[in-house]
Amino acid sequence: MIQPRRPYREDVRLRQLDVAVGLALAAVVCLVFLVHQSDGTSAPAVLASPTLTPGAYNPDVTQATIGSTICVRGWTKTVRPPVDYTNGLKTQQLRAFGLRGPASAYQEDHLISLELGGAPTDPRNLWPEPYPRAADVDKVENELNAAVCGGRLTLAEARRKEAALKHEHG
Repeated sequence: MIQPRRPYREDVRLRQLDVAVGLALAAVVCLVFLVHQSDGTSAPAVLASPTLTPGAYNPDVTQATIGSTICVRGWTKTVRPPVDYTNGLKTQQLRAFGLRGPASAYQEDHLISLELGGAPTDPRNLWPEPYPRAADVDKVENELNAAVCGGRLTLAEARRKEAALKHEHG
């Protein structure tokens, strides 16, 4: 006579393991969904505050001077603020923005980038932007610079687009 199969502890453990793996996968899917931005980039968006970071311009950069400033390869290196300054400001702004985590998870970014003649050291033009979003936005800044230097956008148009991107999408 064949005995009916009784559940063994291993079967129960396997079922618990299946549930645990399923929950873990569901959590990963939810996390990816929450972190993935609608514009195809990743990282949680930290929006630049229009009141804390309205943006500021370098007075030496105008539509008339782009040929000798932002359109000169390497020009931004001549105006980029020292890391000691931006790291100190980043620490202050992380508190002001109520952001958590290590300072190394953020780049102190210019609302109006140096590539578009943003003020290098004005705190109204700097804000903590999380990685890897900061790297994604760097690409946009370079594209806007190329559009200005190629005559496809005016400096004012590019600055408006950049400010809107960072105020609305981080």
